[in-house]
Amino acid sequence: MLVRDAMSTVVLTIGPTHTLRQAATLMSARRVGAAVVHDPDAGGIGILTERDILNSVGKGQDPDTERAHAHTTTDVVFAAPAWTLEEAARAMTHGGFRHLIVLDDGEPAGIVSVRDIIRCWVPTRQQVPA
Repeated sequence: MLVRDAMSTVVLTIGPTHTLRQAATLMSARRVGAAVVHDPDAGGIGILTERDILNSVGKGQDPDTERAHAHTTTDVVFAAPAWTLEEAARAMTHGGFRHLIVLDDGEPAGIVSVRDIIRCWVPTRQQVPA
């Protein structure tokens, strides 16, 4: 199975000046765990994850004043739609992260997460008889 078969095509894109609260609100509303941060002044595309927001709040930083750019990962590993799920899982394991931005012709086409991969690898839950 390929990344294109597992990825979410709902890509939340935010700007670098969004506050962490704004990012969290948008992520929550769309039920996604990561946002693509588009910052043409800083070299293009980065990713902000729920873990980044949690780490900031855990340090006592104010989510109403902290900006996405200060917490964005810019050294991003990108996946291609034609990667196998094994390749994506290997990249995540090696890099220690749970989301990959999927680029198609240099543009974000989706995001694949560990959860997406697990959904493809594990059969649908079936009712267990009582």
